Amino acid sequence: MQLRFVGRLGAADAVTVTNAALGFLATAAALIDVTLAARLILLGAITDALDGIVARRRGRTPAGVYLDSLADVASFGVAPAVLVAAVVIEMLMPNGEPAVIAVALALPALFVAMAVTRLGMYTAYDRDSEETQGVQTTLAATILAAAVLAGFTDVWQLVGLVGVLAVLMVSTFTYPDLHAQDALIMGVVQALAIVAPGYYGRVFAFGLLFLALAYLVFAPRFYWRDHLDSDLLQSSFGEND
Repeated sequence: MQLRFVGRLGAADAVTVTNAALGFLATAAALIDVTLAARLILLGAITDALDGIVARRRGRTPAGVYLDSLADVASFGVAPAVLVAAVVIEMLMPNGEPAVIAVALALPALFVAMAVTRLGMYTAYDRDSEETQGVQTTLAATILAAAVLAGFTDVWQLVGLVGVLAVLMVSTFTYPDLHAQDALIMGVVQALAIVAPGYYGRVFAFGLLFLALAYLVFAPRFYWRDHLDSDLLQSSFGEND
């Protein structure tokens, strides 16, 4: 029996579906160890950037655009929402007020809904542009994961942050793609936040959180939009194929 995808999907598609698998692993890990889940989300963000590099070097397939959005739903929609939900459950149950817990879990659910909406709108309208409306799902997930690794695990801090990011994903703020050299810096800090142990890991996670929040706040107005000619890297914060 020949599998249907053999010969029809490319190398970039293989990287993309690996990102989806990392999204599942991060979701499962969140129920056991939120820091491990956060690291897997950041690893998925690096994978998301790599599939764009591979696609430009090895070519794209017609399925790639759809696979990319589906993978991003798993890794940057569901996984970070479950990460926050796991913190809520750990901190508020079993003695918390049911109404309070329901509100705390409603915002991660809203995050998933807005991530799906944002990815659908991006695929339909913004994919061929060098800038896009609304906060990228990868950026939102990176901020949440970096916050957890940096030690910001107060339940209401995370719940408030996930709610704000949910709204920003469907806002009309315009975010340009990162330049190659900026994406490289982000990628290095991100990788160090994943692999560095103990104190050093928290330092790099805090650095990543600082850089990501700076891009979140200042990029729509101040980021240099004249893109450099480079095919080395895509933004680790942009949905790409």
